[in-house]
Amino acid sequence: MSILISRSEQRMAEIADKVRNEVRLSADDGLFLYQSDDLLSIGQLANEVNLRKNGKKVFFIENMSLYFTNVCEAHCAFCHFRRDEGEEGAYTLTPEQMFEFIDEHYHPGMREFHIAQGHNPHLKFDYYLESIRSLKQRYPNVTIKAHTAAEIEFYSRISGLSYKGVLEALIDAGLSTLTGGGAEILSERYRKKMGVGKATTDQWLEIQRVAHGMGMKTHATMLYGSIETLEERIQHMIYLRELQDDTDGFMVFIPNSVQPASVNAGIKRRVAAFDDLKTIAISRLMLDNIQHIKAYFINLGTQLTQIALTFGASDVHGTIVKERISHAAGALSPEGLTRDELVWLIQGAGRIAVERDTFYKEIKVFE
Repeated sequence: MSILISRSEQRMAEIADKVRNEVRLSADDGLFLYQSDDLLSIGQLANEVNLRKNGKKVFFIENMSLYFTNVCEAHCAFCHFRRDEGEEGAYTLTPEQMFEFIDEHYHPGMREFHIAQGHNPHLKFDYYLESIRSLKQRYPNVTIKAHTAAEIEFYSRISGLSYKGVLEALIDAGLSTLTGGGAEILSERYRKKMGVGKATTDQWLEIQRVAHGMGMKTHATMLYGSIETLEERIQHMIYLRELQDDTDGFMVFIPNSVQPASVNAGIKRRVAAFDDLKTIAISRLMLDNIQHIKAYFINLGTQLTQIALTFGASDVHGTIVKERISHAAGALSPEGLTRDELVWLIQGAGRIAVERDTFYKEIKVFE
């Protein structure tokens, strides 16, 4: 037993030496970290990397999440937000109806609309263009962050346009950046098993490559905690790292844990906090070429988010106002936080809160 412990400690020391000398970790290194129960050593290394990259600054944005439609052709096993056309609870909003919601919460400091929605096959591509165009015309100073790479693939199918053609049309309407969703786990075994009826691994990566080639800076996510293997999680990160080597287009990586189907779901139905923190930390260590790792308080909860800020995370997302997708699946966190609450959350972790815009330009530093 002592020999096994010694070997484990030696391997951890070798990885620490790599990290401190800025040598890229291998897939085997990442897998070892996931299999290790030495959470504090992993977290300490991730914290060192984050401090080297970002100092003690932790970023947030004044944003609002919008959902134009929850009707979706896909039937992903993990999603409790989607509905079929005509099903109870299904909806599709006009821009004017969305304005009513926005105007209830809008203020001049609002910097970003974060749009998430279903792949509604009953609508033409023009609907999605008009939604973006109308928002930009009414709120010209707000950055529009919308559409996953999976949605771009969907729009390509329903419009007959190439990926680049779809992106050009959306940018012309007012789109500034893609969201990171639709990646889930970049593994075809996983996507088949979980019924991910949308873009394949190759398509998701290719669309991000096209967007980056057009000058867009985008986001990337990972949805972990269901049937994926640890090897698949690490491969997911390596796919992103390799693409980032080529394009330098990802601004941030957001690892999100799956949520149960109900807020009343017991502890055994939820991803362990140990796994959440380990995933944040390993993400920071593996993705050496992506500037930020996000601790998404909607998935982690506010207190675990604070702890994640010493495990490699440098961003806590934003005000959101009223989140629906994770809460439809049983999230226990607040649906949104105020600007003051986000500053308090960050400062309570001993970090420096920085209000940012979508592209990480600093707006205000709260010393």
